[in-house]
Amino acid sequence: MADGAKKVVLAVDDMSEVLISINEILGDIYDVRLIKKAALALDMLNKEKVDLVLLDIEMPEMSGVDILRNIRNNRALKKLPVMFITSNTNRLIVQQAVNLGISGYIGKPFATDTLRAKVAEVLEAAQ
Repeated sequence: MADGAKKVVLAVDDMSEVLISINEILGDIYDVRLIKKAALALDMLNKEKVDLVLLDIEMPEMSGVDILRNIRNNRALKKLPVMFITSNTNRLIVQQAVNLGISGYIGKPFATDTLRAKVAEVLEAAQ
């Protein structure tokens, strides 16, 4: 970016340990925002510019697939890159995500290098 601003990455997961880990891995490269609740994430997406969403599938109030569906049904957010970071490997759920236009999928636990590489790859492709 010409103005030197960091890309904004929103991480949405109900587990604090995962959010802390993502922040430790990506925080020196990106402007990382951490949110534990789906409703707060959707609210933030409607108010602030985000370049990438990292999303857990299994959350208490609303699943990651439901959040993704909300994003894809919102004209302003329709093309926003979204990646799942999850331990869920259910093929039906993964296929649902693919059908909704997921940008990537990383299994938990994730390696630092893998997370950094996939995030950089998705952000590069989105430009």
